[in-house]
Amino acid sequence: MNGRSFLTEIIRDCAEFERLGPEWTALYGRCATATPFQSYAWLHSWWVSYGRPGDLRVVLVRRADGTPVGAAALMRAPGPLPALAPLGGAITDFTDVLLDDSCPEAAPALAGALARAARGTVIDLREVRPGAAAERVYEAWRGPRRRLADSLCLELPAVPMEALLERIPSGKAQRVRAKLRKMDALGIDERIVPAAEVPGALERLLRLHRLQWQGRGVTAEHTSERFAQHLARAVRPMVERGDAMVTEFRLGGDVVCADLTLMSPRLAGGYLYGADPELRARKVDVAAMLLRHGARETSASGRATLSMLRGTEPYKHHWRPETVPNQRLMLAGPGAAPLLWLRAGAANGRRWAAGQVREREWLGRAVGRLRGTPDGGGG
Repeated sequence: MNGRSFLTEIIRDCAEFERLGPEWTALYGRCATATPFQSYAWLHSWWVSYGRPGDLRVVLVRRADGTPVGAAALMRAPGPLPALAPLGGAITDFTDVLLDDSCPEAAPALAGALARAARGTVIDLREVRPGAAAERVYEAWRGPRRRLADSLCLELPAVPMEALLERIPSGKAQRVRAKLRKMDALGIDERIVPAAEVPGALERLLRLHRLQWQGRGVTAEHTSERFAQHLARAVRPMVERGDAMVTEFRLGGDVVCADLTLMSPRLAGGYLYGADPELRARKVDVAAMLLRHGARETSASGRATLSMLRGTEPYKHHWRPETVPNQRLMLAGPGAAPLLWLRAGAANGRRWAAGQVREREWLGRAVGRLRGTPDGGGG
């Protein structure tokens, strides 16, 4: 029993987690800041593909009547320093906990439950978006804690394409309009895929993704069988609930591009796409094509934000987005303060080293441009 009115439950068995689906989905719907990465379909499917037996730690807080008001899907993290980390891993752009918006006591109750679950270890919440429910747990935490910087995300307002074009210089905007007119003249049409057809559409998307990156650097996990199986399990129920949208773009009856967008009540984010290299040969601006579609669908649905998710690739900056840093929230369980300082120190060290590498790469590109070699080599 937690206080006078809450019950705590820790789920370690995958079969129990599977039975939790309807309750998790109902709580997800009562947490306005949740993203699709906290949906039951995403988390459970991720665990099936990537989880290790014995590591699951799903922490639930229930009212006395059994209704869940707080939840955190965690697991024992690998590595020399013991820790609990959210389900989702590197393929998840935002992690968070769930809190029932109608229950202000849920945050301190979940904080207390997590402290008991930690048992001398650290809870390490990566990629927490500003305004997330996890921030309320962090504020309610009574033990040692640390807030660190994590990945950068780029975001645009959810407005139609013409309004996005007003954000960039007029000359560049005119060039984008010309590219879009050329696209329309080619006869590229788009179709939002119904839920029943999602499995086949995902297979085509992943095939196009591999084709698109052939001979170039690609995120290796996106080509793995376990990733394909994860998407196959997760995305169809997410489409059925309105948490995801799969779109196919056709030219001459053939699918030449496919896109997976994940959606919550407040934002939509383009998660993964694949494009036939033939589009590059035809000088089709795939990024502009996808952005126009995403802007139209997101603004029409009443969402406030069109997220480009993690990463600050140069092409994203063409649209003058807002940079929104994710956070890393570390919470030390009883007796685990030394582990917290060690883990935080190691994280800061890795960020410093990565920053040095990025700075050297930037200097190399800058010198290359001065020498007339865009890749920074030669001269």
